[in-house]
Amino acid sequence: MPLKTPQQYIESLRDGRVTYWDGERIDDITVHPRFQVPIAMTAKDYDYDDPDYRNIRRYQTEDGGSAHRIYQIPHSEKDLADRVEMMGNSAISTLTTGVFMALMSVKDQVGEVNPQYAANIERMYKYARDNDLRAAEVITDPKGDRKRRAHEQDDPDLYVRIVDRNKDGIIVRGAKLHITAASLIHELVVMPTKGMRQDEKDYAVSFSIPVNAKGVKIINRSFAPAELNPFDYPASAHHSMPEGFVVFDDVFVPWDRVFLAGEVPLASKLAQSLGLWERTGGVVEAARLSELFVGLAQLVTEMQGKEGDPMAQASIAELITYAEMIRMGLDYACRHFETTASGMIFPNTLAINAAKYYYAANYHQTVRYLHDLGGGLVLTLPLESDLRNEESGQYIRKYLYTKRTVDVEQRMRVYNLIRDLTADAYGGWQFVVALQAGGGLVAQRTMMNRTYDMNRAKARALKAAGALPKAKAMAAE
Repeated sequence: MPLKTPQQYIESLRDGRVTYWDGERIDDITVHPRFQVPIAMTAKDYDYDDPDYRNIRRYQTEDGGSAHRIYQIPHSEKDLADRVEMMGNSAISTLTTGVFMALMSVKDQVGEVNPQYAANIERMYKYARDNDLRAAEVITDPKGDRKRRAHEQDDPDLYVRIVDRNKDGIIVRGAKLHITAASLIHELVVMPTKGMRQDEKDYAVSFSIPVNAKGVKIINRSFAPAELNPFDYPASAHHSMPEGFVVFDDVFVPWDRVFLAGEVPLASKLAQSLGLWERTGGVVEAARLSELFVGLAQLVTEMQGKEGDPMAQASIAELITYAEMIRMGLDYACRHFETTASGMIFPNTLAINAAKYYYAANYHQTVRYLHDLGGGLVLTLPLESDLRNEESGQYIRKYLYTKRTVDVEQRMRVYNLIRDLTADAYGGWQFVVALQAGGGLVAQRTMMNRTYDMNRAKARALKAAGALPKAKAMAAE
């Protein structure tokens, strides 16, 4: 099928999906004020004729068709580089569709346990690709009492589970939290939140289901109000995206859409596969954002006439270090890629986890340098409406003046972006996302411990210490 146009994407959302926001059930999200910004963000990625992004967004499939690059399976370093470039220029509602990359990366392992599940993964991937659909990564369960396993909870539905099986499919019940763009996409791709034990086999479940499937309900929340002035909110006014609280109220899933239904050993493999690509997306965004921080820091410094101030230069150097460490981590991960048995390449697991950890662990203290350089105006700057008012505006222009080369309105725009990115609507969301997207710091620590070549490190340490490995020491005796 041909690629969708922006308008066709918008029309595709009028499918009877059950969506709530602020106590209201919204029957048509395409005309509701709450959804105008996120829909516009997503629709922009369907503009395949945009000359700035034409080559970034689309690629030619193996059968000669065209598809969005989010579906391109990398088979070379260039493919991976093209994908990273696309990720840096796409809405988050497009990037969540990368969940199919996660599934395809473990398809071979899934096939060893159940060939039908592997066939289902490939069929769903091609179905979504060829119909130009978008998908959500649906992974985090409510979890209830964290001291207890899934099957030990007071309410058995606190982890998504299979409540019935029949010849046609499975019936699932439960909820998934923090699902970015859930109301804006077409397919909900459910993955296990973690590894499961044999007595939790009903919780070892993975599948893909349309958003408008009977029994699916989405409750939305966003960091931004429906309408924001782009002068005062240059980030939030254009980049807000709702998070979904997704409920599965006895949802029927046909067998040809099931990727896992009780095969416990596969649960952790599926969960971990998603983490890699989600963290890659986080590092791509971190590289973009950290460069922006450097530019904003330099601008406010120059606007204040402090470009020669040693303290200001030291703060900017800290921001540059942060930005370059993230960029180099991403570059290293892509250049030292790994390969699946079927030839799909993906970023180096250890490098991506290390880069994501560095980004998340240092984000909050890095932002302080930007706040310190900006000063109190980051929070107290008057609004655009006061600037445009003839009476109040004259005082704003008079007292925000610094020097002839600095335009007061431009100065206000720079300060507004700092506030919006780091201390207001978008900024509050980003403060939490930096830590939690792709799993918290513990998740990255766990993967680094698993993938680091510890035996080589120990051998080198022993050699440097002049000590023999245990086996050689015993032989020498």
